[in-house]
Amino acid sequence: MPEEKNTTPKEKPQKPKYNMWQCAWYMISLAIREQEKKVPVLCVLTALLAVSSNLVSLSITPAILGAVENHAALQTLLGFIGGFVLLTMVLNAASSYVNANILYGKVTIRSAIIARLSDKLMTTSYPNLSDDKFIKMRGKAQDAINCNAAASEAVWNTLTELLQNVLGFLLYLVLLTSVNPLLILVITGASLLNYFINKPLSEYGHRHREEEGRLEGTLWYWVSTAESSHIAKDVRLFGMRPWLEELYRKTWTAYHAFHRRAQNVYIWGSIADLLLSFLRNGFVYAYLIYLMLNGNLSVSLFLLYFSAAGNFSGWVSGILNNLLTLYQQGLELSNLRECIEYPEPFLFEEGEPLEVDPVKQYELRLADVSFRYPAADQDTLSHVNLTLHPGEKLAVVGLNGAGKTTLIKLLCGFLAPTQGEVLLNGKDIRRYNRRDYYRMFSAVFQDFSLLATTIASNVAQTEECLDMDRVKDCITKAGLTEKVESLPAQYEEKLCRDVYEDAVMLSGGETQRLMLARALYKNAPFVMLDEPTAALDPLAEADMYAKYHEMTRGHSSIYISHRLASTRFCDRIILIENGRIAEEGTHEGLLAQSGRYAELFKIQSKYYTESGAEEAPSIGDKEKNHAT
Repeated sequence: MPEEKNTTPKEKPQKPKYNMWQCAWYMISLAIREQEKKVPVLCVLTALLAVSSNLVSLSITPAILGAVENHAALQTLLGFIGGFVLLTMVLNAASSYVNANILYGKVTIRSAIIARLSDKLMTTSYPNLSDDKFIKMRGKAQDAINCNAAASEAVWNTLTELLQNVLGFLLYLVLLTSVNPLLILVITGASLLNYFINKPLSEYGHRHREEEGRLEGTLWYWVSTAESSHIAKDVRLFGMRPWLEELYRKTWTAYHAFHRRAQNVYIWGSIADLLLSFLRNGFVYAYLIYLMLNGNLSVSLFLLYFSAAGNFSGWVSGILNNLLTLYQQGLELSNLRECIEYPEPFLFEEGEPLEVDPVKQYELRLADVSFRYPAADQDTLSHVNLTLHPGEKLAVVGLNGAGKTTLIKLLCGFLAPTQGEVLLNGKDIRRYNRRDYYRMFSAVFQDFSLLATTIASNVAQTEECLDMDRVKDCITKAGLTEKVESLPAQYEEKLCRDVYEDAVMLSGGETQRLMLARALYKNAPFVMLDEPTAALDPLAEADMYAKYHEMTRGHSSIYISHRLASTRFCDRIILIENGRIAEEGTHEGLLAQSGRYAELFKIQSKYYTESGAEEAPSIGDKEKNHAT
């Protein structure tokens, strides 16, 4: 039996897994894999065109001035000017053409990364979704892809500018060395000093990006919460507007204070840059003026070297700033890659394939299973032994927090036991491809997962190869046909008004039935029902469970409910208490034992009459009432 991988990866080291050059090569390799080889090629072409354009701009005035000094004919001057204008136009046109063609390629590559991250988030092992390290990594990964200026796209601009600055540096290095190598040393030294002064200052925002991200996230939370329709009734009924505004103002004040601190840091970098630029340019210009006054330099060459010295400083500063930017983007891309490559505690494609046959008999067993959530000080479930026999209907009841939902997650393969095994027909489920194993289950949970698409698609969970006859049959069995066929578009009616203004709004009970139809459509060997009727009154719940009972005939099924009377039709009932199976048997048998189950049922039973309360409290609520 294969070893289950550790569900809690070791703590991430401070040093990123990939350096900036590895991340740059990753992007180039991705461009090749995505059939966008033109992007790196056009980046090189862009750099060459930019340097050429700069060289032309640098040369045009000194060349014309030199021609004037040499008393060139007017026709020659006009030829010079016309030639430079034409060359500039050609270079600018070529640059515009390249920039227009490279844009869509960069977007395509970023889209490919978004698709990879989305695939990871949708398919990663369930424990990763509650792993603090993965959650933080996921949030940072989103920063690298959320817009055109994000690292996954902007890195191409940085690489282009870096190549451009390197080429310009080399050209101007040759040009200025012919004057005096001392100029190179002064300009380079001043630029390096400016870089090392500004580097820690400019990194302030990057070092504190988690704080900034947390503040921005909180601001967005308060805005979206205030605008949400889910809280609209509470805002009006409880007069929550002043409270929400106060919370928003506090967060905004903290956010504003953060940026004020950041600007105070950045201003020192600007002052240092100004002083060093003044000293550097002052030395270079003074030396060139000295040469000109002593007759060692013509006016045209003075103008050429004067402009070249300023540009050379820009190339040096550009290289250093590009490296700093590339380093920061490398951090974001490294985090993105680490998120996509985050270790999986479960086996997927490398696991043993599992063929699912809806008519085959399957037995599911927990063998001495214990489970403890990360950072918890005690087990949620402890040494549980439970067998779900083929075709059996099993009810799981207990107080809030007893571990009922955790039990379902272990059986469904969402969680791995801390101790013990989950066995399918006697074989540990860890050996199987976990995605194949998930095909064994159909479920209705408390939280609905309706998507903004048609009713038929929500039942079939697909847009393609949809069996409409089967959809209608499942909706009929779920008792929703009359409602659906009364709608204008019937089975093609859209859901979710967040997307479609004319979408239909189903009631809680209707949504429950739609979820039941979806579970029936999948036709899996096991059906899991985790508090699916929690929002319904006892009578509606009893009717819903009667449908579950009828339609899950021939399937193994597990029902979780706080209301004990709803599950009396089950073949067997287990009561979980303190992380263990405290009692087990049929409804009548457990009542005859006069134990804990009988005690809880007695507390609840007074609520289960047609003339009783509109909604019975849960077991946990009734425990409090009983104690009172």
